[in-house]
Amino acid sequence: MSTASHRIDEQAPRLAAPPGACDTHIHFYGPPEAYPLATTATFTPPLATVEAYRQVQQRLGLQRVVVVQPSGYGFDNRCTLDAAKQLGDEARAVVVVGPAVTDGELQQLTDEGVRAVRFFMFPGGVLDWKDLDHMAGRVHEFGWHVQLQLDGRQLPDRIEQLRRLPGMLQIDHTGKFVEPVSTGDPAFRMLLNLVDGGRCWVKLAAPYETSQSGPPHYGDVGELARALVKASPERMLWASNWPHPSAQDNPPDNAMLLDLLLDWAEDDTTRKRILVDNPAQLYGFG
Repeated sequence: MSTASHRIDEQAPRLAAPPGACDTHIHFYGPPEAYPLATTATFTPPLATVEAYRQVQQRLGLQRVVVVQPSGYGFDNRCTLDAAKQLGDEARAVVVVGPAVTDGELQQLTDEGVRAVRFFMFPGGVLDWKDLDHMAGRVHEFGWHVQLQLDGRQLPDRIEQLRRLPGMLQIDHTGKFVEPVSTGDPAFRMLLNLVDGGRCWVKLAAPYETSQSGPPHYGDVGELARALVKASPERMLWASNWPHPSAQDNPPDNAMLLDLLLDWAEDDTTRKRILVDNPAQLYGFG
């Protein structure tokens, strides 16, 4: 890392995060001898430790965090749960469990701070669309929701299934339209419709994964983010997606990602809702 890039990485964000601000989507990756990757893993992730993330939290002024099970670990949630335990009461977790999970195991996970089951509908995911209805019903009994990452262009084919799920649904990465669409696109209108129904939440995160216009503003994804915030600010969340496993060679600056909210949300009240109030409601922070 050059000296110049190091200076940039140390700069504080322009956005002063309010007390209780939450990063709702990060991953931890431990040493492979302790946490081996699943056979379904599609890439080798970077080492990402609790100590390293605490530095990110301090720099951004964040207090709360949601640790999300990476696809690379399949059904082995140990790294995620171990990290969430180290982070304490200000952390919640999202795990991947299959249809054979018992009620006793779900209760134990709930007691450990788990609040959602993750469905990752890209290569490397270990749960399928055929599992979604059953698992949504199982975890709903424990107060969990479904966290779903899909290519938003699939929404027209999946909308009826998603509408009938019990409980809350949370969709990742501003819908993750792999080829960004306009706000008038039918697939994006379906995302707005889901959110308008009152049971769907969206993470405003990882614009670098899909944007064709690129940094620093990610204008094409930003257009979608602004439309979502305008439509339903009470169901928007923000996340860094640290440690940016899909962008290991050129990771975005975390402060820059937080500062995108200065463009995507028009006032401090809305930004506080996105950073503090909404995650407190969805993940059960006190």
